[in-house]
Amino acid sequence: MRRIRSVKRPARFPVSSTLLRRLAFANIVANVVIVVTGGAVRLTASGLGCPTWPRCTDDSYTTTAEMGMHGVIEFGNRLLTFVLVLIAGATLLAVLAHRPRRRGALPLALAVVLGIVAQAVIGGITVRTQLHPSIVGIHFVVSMLLLLVSYALWRQVREPDGPKVALVPPPLRALTWITVVVSAAVIVVGVLVTGSGPHAGDADAVRNGLDPQTISQVHADLVFLLIGLTVGLWLALRALGAPVGAVRAVRTLLLVELAQGVIGFVQYFTNLPVLLVGAHMLGSCLVWLATLSVLWSIRERRPAHPDPTTPTTPPGSVTPAPEPVTAHA
Repeated sequence: MRRIRSVKRPARFPVSSTLLRRLAFANIVANVVIVVTGGAVRLTASGLGCPTWPRCTDDSYTTTAEMGMHGVIEFGNRLLTFVLVLIAGATLLAVLAHRPRRRGALPLALAVVLGIVAQAVIGGITVRTQLHPSIVGIHFVVSMLLLLVSYALWRQVREPDGPKVALVPPPLRALTWITVVVSAAVIVVGVLVTGSGPHAGDADAVRNGLDPQTISQVHADLVFLLIGLTVGLWLALRALGAPVGAVRAVRTLLLVELAQGVIGFVQYFTNLPVLLVGAHMLGSCLVWLATLSVLWSIRERRPAHPDPTTPTTPPGSVTPAPEPVTAHA
């Protein structure tokens, strides 16, 4: 009796790698957009435009004419959450349908969906606590974590499924991680600066009670430290002949940091005009994404079954054979 070999059936609704990458990138863009629009809600004092949650009023899920422009702005930002859910849901379905299945992509795609749902709940708590600065700060920090997961997903679906290998020696990997930690600290302290400042999202919202000048100085000191670390990392990578991609990623981070620093100082000395504060929020997202780009640039994934005719050393690199990576990046 002949043995019948099992044949793997193709996905019922095949998804191309290009579509999967574009959906993953759309998650990044959408999460940046909602950070900026959320800032617009606060900067226009529309934080309580819809004074309750999940309804906009006690009797309506949508804004009413009596609520004016503030209600429209706040309700519009709430609607954007549904756009994020649609994009994240489409990405999750694309990950499930793509063949071959991308290793590690499913948990990341699911984390993006759950993170957006959690953000909606945190946003509701923010409204119900009358825009308490601690909850507003948590709301922003979770947005940065969502950007981290979205970026990791995008890189995951762009890379081969093979093992990770380091492209730089351990001291430079350590310096890179220090830079990432300081970049995160700059964001967290920036949240505290915002919580002490005048843009509360509503005229009656409380502030965190910190002295704006003191906490702003701490924030500025951390920014100088971050720029110094970035310059040091850039020079070290160039001196050791690191891959071109890593050097370029650090240079981009440095340029974004300098631009963000200029915006920060100008807004501080011009009494925090709303347009500059909004640009600074966008800049925070870009600095964080540029930081993540540096972190991913110091390692790469090799194909599980590499072509023996393909060189394994990236163009422009004169580093010795890479070491296995044990830490996640």
